[in-house]
Amino acid sequence: MARFDEVKNLVMSLEGDFEKFYEKNNQAAGTRVRKGMQDLKTLAQEIRSEVQNTKNTTPS
Repeated sequence: MARFDEVKNLVMSLEGDFEKFYEKNNQAAGTRVRKGMQDLKTLAQEIRSEVQNTKNTTPS
């Protein structure tokens, strides 16, 4: 569940930048959103790999 908390924390940390970008057209916030979304993608891929490895190594 720690990994899930990491995902939640990352998404919540981006909330302010999403608001600044979409509501105030702050371009720097858009850059931070893009970086955060890339970090989220990387984290999601790591979690997918962990789940797959655990699934494959755990006997049914």
